[in-house]
Amino acid sequence: SADKTIKIWTADNGQYVLTLTGHESGINDISWSSDSKYIASASDDKHVLIWDAGTGEMIKTLRGHTNWVFCVNFNPQSNLLASGSYDESVKIWDVKSGRTIRTLPAHSDPVSAVDFSRDGTLLASGSYDGLVRIWDTHLGQCVKSIIDEDGRTPPISFVKFSPNSRFILAGNLDHSIRLWDYSDSQYLKTYAGHKNQKFCCVGTFSYTTG
Repeated sequence: SADKTIKIWTADNGQYVLTLTGHESGINDISWSSDSKYIASASDDKHVLIWDAGTGEMIKTLRGHTNWVFCVNFNPQSNLLASGSYDESVKIWDVKSGRTIRTLPAHSDPVSAVDFSRDGTLLASGSYDGLVRIWDTHLGQCVKSIIDEDGRTPPISFVKFSPNSRFILAGNLDHSIRLWDYSDSQYLKTYAGHKNQKFCCVGTFSYTTG
């Protein structure tokens, strides 16, 4: 929250559990590790904090961004963490040591969203510059940029890989969410209905069997 705290409730009955305090400014995003033992948080204080979700203890402070940190996400193995900032960069961190592994000069405007593919080999970043970029997490190289063919570049507020990592869902500050085929950067579909030009419009994929 903007009140600098993270609050945890149980999902089944809404019972309050913990309040996490430690940031010096408002919190923009959080991410749970895959085993639910840790929480990472991104804040306007330019830091990413890692917390023990069971005790509420703050166990690491990740420093390196030079402006507000807007988004954060664990990789599926939860040994790496990606963060995106208003300093226009994406940082990949080693969770155990808290050290920066790579700094990606990702965009020409603030980075608003980051998401790992299912196997963690790829990272998607979205920005107010209207681009979604796909990165090789091992090499730190941009392997693809996704942009509308008609040249429209509404700010990106959210990105999400599909469970099979074939598709990317991108939320835009033009009232829409767009679906892309990652393999060939092909635009597939627009989902419209929300009225949204200022705030993040979040979407996700359902999980099915078979």
